[in-house]
Amino acid sequence: MYYTFQSMTQEQAEVIAETWRYQGDYSFYDMDADVEDLEEFLDPEKRQDSYFVVLDRNEIIGFYSFQRPDSATVELGLGMKPELTGQGAGAEFLIAGLQFAEAKYHPKHFALSVAAFNKRAIRLYEKIGFKKTESFVQATNGGQYEFVKMAMKTDG
Repeated sequence: MYYTFQSMTQEQAEVIAETWRYQGDYSFYDMDADVEDLEEFLDPEKRQDSYFVVLDRNEIIGFYSFQRPDSATVELGLGMKPELTGQGAGAEFLIAGLQFAEAKYHPKHFALSVAAFNKRAIRLYEKIGFKKTESFVQATNGGQYEFVKMAMKTDG
């Protein structure tokens, strides 16, 4: 695949929020599963320059958010189009996002948080080089859920 990253437009945010629906337990990741997350995702000021869509031949196949909690770290959030998940494209998608963020932000570390039940994603992150650093419980999606925080050093 050939990935292109571009700043997320309002129209793209609305399409993702309104039409991307994940199956089974993964419906946890539907944008409208958490009111606060949805509000941030749909607010251009809150998205600012930190949300990007990933295109493959002009089709949105995913998105990333990149936050800078400090000058050495990029914290990422990501989502892949539901029809593409679980089909072996995750590693390539993740590596492309990390390469984009490394070139744009030059961090010393990457960090992310993932729902503890999402063993598929955790395996992928570990395969790429992320290590578990802590577990925590967070209120989201109308309940209390366990998350795993993971981090990875960059080449920079």
